[in-house]
Amino acid sequence: MTAPTTRKDLMIVNMGPQHPSMHGVLRLIVTLDGEDVVDCEPILGYLHRGMEKIAENRTIIQYLPYVTRWDYLATMFTEAITINGPEQLGNIQVPKRASYIRVIMLELSRIASHLLWLGPFMADIGAQTPFFYIFRERELIYDLFEAATGMRMMHNYFRIGGVAADLPYGWVDKCLDFCDYFLTGVAEYQKLITRNPIFLERVEGIGIIGQDEALNWGLSGPMLRASGIEWDLRKVDHYESYDEFDWQVQWQREGDSLARYLVRIGEMTESIKIIQQALEGIPGGPYENLEIRRFDRLKDPEWNDFEYRFISKKPSPTFELSKQELYVRVEAPKGELGIFIIGDQSVFPWRWKIRPPGFINLQILPQLVKRMKLADIMTILGSIDIIMGEVDR
Repeated sequence: MTAPTTRKDLMIVNMGPQHPSMHGVLRLIVTLDGEDVVDCEPILGYLHRGMEKIAENRTIIQYLPYVTRWDYLATMFTEAITINGPEQLGNIQVPKRASYIRVIMLELSRIASHLLWLGPFMADIGAQTPFFYIFRERELIYDLFEAATGMRMMHNYFRIGGVAADLPYGWVDKCLDFCDYFLTGVAEYQKLITRNPIFLERVEGIGIIGQDEALNWGLSGPMLRASGIEWDLRKVDHYESYDEFDWQVQWQREGDSLARYLVRIGEMTESIKIIQQALEGIPGGPYENLEIRRFDRLKDPEWNDFEYRFISKKPSPTFELSKQELYVRVEAPKGELGIFIIGDQSVFPWRWKIRPPGFINLQILPQLVKRMKLADIMTILGSIDIIMGEVDR
């Protein structure tokens, strides 16, 4: 009897860009030896829209509606970073109330982003139920956004020196109700997922990243904190009014896909703690700094009268970016979202470079999937949490 011969040659498979588990238009060229991954090459650029070049031909207010299209699941963060840069360049003070409103919106946005990470991640590894559950809570967050900003996903809410509109009547109570409800929801997720043996089999020890490796690859956000490094820009940079709230940085030591899941689940409960404290302590006063709307460039003195200086939200104020360069960053749900701005004494930025967390976290993917099984690619890619809008820009 002759023994069956096995084929020795490798097989090359295209995953994406229209594969449902790719979370957008990412293409992976995977070299396989049977089920084992020998090599993996990610190919980007299917969603590139020239966001940085557009920014250099728009005033800040004109550019604001564009920025929510980078990471379209954590839209408040892209607005925050777009506004924080010019505010620091012009040394503009933000009223306390506006800062609290921003914190509330950012943390709600963080929860919405983590929820829409959790659902598809679970669906990728074979658990359908959480995918339907997360839309329940996320819908409520979007209802709150709609009540405050008029839009569910692309809000255009942040402004230089504050926010576009104050919180409507009854919004604070509704948000507090949501916080109480959401805590029971998170407990439900943990009961359903965290100790599930099939789930643990798929994620434990998969895609391990060590401390030094995480630092060398420039990872940030939950990817970095799951590898045993307590680094959160909300604690490090002290931006907005995060120092006034009592909350803990979520981190794990293991550095595998399970650790990244635990960090994100923990962050959702911490966000609720921050929101509750902000809602209970929200001060009165103005919700934006009107002084920055002055038209000091114009020679005609009539234009400097009160009626003309404080114009409505729609026209772009001629806000000048001073001749200096600056790097600003915020702790977005996916990691460090930064922008490098060069001002040129003009209303347009001379250079606008985006540092998206997803793009930099994605670099480690080929190294993580080598010598793993084909099915583990989904788990590892899901645990990185990418959004192609910000990867390709």
